[in-house]
Amino acid sequence: MDRYKETFETWNNVASIYQDKFMDLTLYNDTYDYICVSVSKQKAKLLEIGCGPGNITKYLLSKRPDFDIFGIDIASNMIELAKKNNPQADFAAMDSRQIKSLSSKYDGIICGFCLPYLSPTESNELILNAYNLLNENGLIYLSFVEGDPDKSDFKIGSGGRVYFQFHNLEDLKTQLIKTKFAEIETFKVKYKTSETDFDIHTILTAKKR
Repeated sequence: MDRYKETFETWNNVASIYQDKFMDLTLYNDTYDYICVSVSKQKAKLLEIGCGPGNITKYLLSKRPDFDIFGIDIASNMIELAKKNNPQADFAAMDSRQIKSLSSKYDGIICGFCLPYLSPTESNELILNAYNLLNENGLIYLSFVEGDPDKSDFKIGSGGRVYFQFHNLEDLKTQLIKTKFAEIETFKVKYKTSETDFDIHTILTAKKR
């Protein structure tokens, strides 16, 4: 089976489990607060790519109820949960690799752990497409796990397998600069994987100038 198809099917199968695990997670709230402050425009339009059950949207709207948020996810079960969790936002099932088909312009584009399921080439294309979808001064938010892209592989969980893609921080920064993004900021968050171990999750933000 195609690795993308298998990964997407797994996400569809584990939607409720994912919701239970991440809906009220506070680990990334400081970076979401950064979005709320950086996108200062009232009634700003945001696009959330890979929105899952709507956990990021829910937090953003709790801080900025004026935000006009449109969320997309490849997994239809995730979209149904996102709609229930955020009746004031709009959602649709869509592949993140198809965002160039969107006609709206946005003041912010949020990609919360979408890149771990895209190759480096696809991630570069997403950055370019996001740039074209953003208004002047628009913000992009990207979260991922750093590592050697060549060591990317399937991860096995109770709901199935997902292909997990590592990314190189400097390569992503280079792509942001090449695409003419500016004001690049980097955040590091410790994600506990066991009582003694943790991963470092990286967040990049930049603005269209």
